Amino acid sequence: MTDEAVPVPVHLLKGFAAAATVVVVWSGFNIVSRLGGRSPLTPYDMAAIRFVFSGIVCLPFVLARWHRLRWQRLAVLAAFGGLSYGLLVYSGFSLAPAAHAGTLVNGGIPFASALIAWLVLGHRPGIRTEFALLVAGLGIVLIGLHSFGQLSGAPAHQWVGDVFFLLAATCYACFGLLLKHWQVSPLDATIGIAVISMACYTPVYLLFLPKAIATVSLSFILLQGVYQGILAASIAGLLFAYAIHNIGPQRATLMLAMVPGISAVAAVPLLRESLDAVTIAGVVLVTIGAVLGATHQLAKRG
Repeated sequence: MTDEAVPVPVHLLKGFAAAATVVVVWSGFNIVSRLGGRSPLTPYDMAAIRFVFSGIVCLPFVLARWHRLRWQRLAVLAAFGGLSYGLLVYSGFSLAPAAHAGTLVNGGIPFASALIAWLVLGHRPGIRTEFALLVAGLGIVLIGLHSFGQLSGAPAHQWVGDVFFLLAATCYACFGLLLKHWQVSPLDATIGIAVISMACYTPVYLLFLPKAIATVSLSFILLQGVYQGILAASIAGLLFAYAIHNIGPQRATLMLAMVPGISAVAAVPLLRESLDAVTIAGVVLVTIGAVLGATHQLAKRG
């Protein structure tokens, strides 16, 4: 007689499916954002395109749910997961390649989530999760050494872009942990963050920040707006919030660390970015760490 397999709860399967979809969309986000970073657009233009497109799409939903939304908590979530994350990540894309973004942002989010959860909330990860984070951490260290030019001649100021990526990862980790802690629904989080970010950022952008949006074609603006504001910020943002709600922030963010491998490989034919041995090793280690952590969590709850 063989033991009957214990079925995995449906909500876990749905949560991991949502996170897997986010992995695909955010891999493309790294490619499209790097295209924007290499264009005449400033990081402020890129953030404005993201916030305006996502805010307009989500505005009708906000109006319909106005009295049900917890605006103070949504404002804090928007500060971390909307405004700060967007400005930092687009600043990074103007200085560093897509492979570094995939590794340091999507690979850095699980680290920051685990560290903050441990130091602030007292949630120490298990042994296998610690090992997975250690493996991924080695990959991040390799990317860091690469950018500082200790292992290769990295372009000037590339390390500044990498610092922006790591700060963006920390902001998004705070967003994910707060979202779970406050039990904000995925829909409320997505629409609230989009509209608050648009309302707060657009006047500042129009009045005070440098702009180059008139130097690119309308089709390029639409490409960035549809992908950044609708696919990445709205749809993928909703799915990521749903994944956090079902499988928790640490499991959801560990899934994101699979983005570096997809982004790095796609950047070669699409962006003509080269991959040297150091970058490949870093990407592989981060991806292995993500797979170890995510598959362990699924098996643990099965």
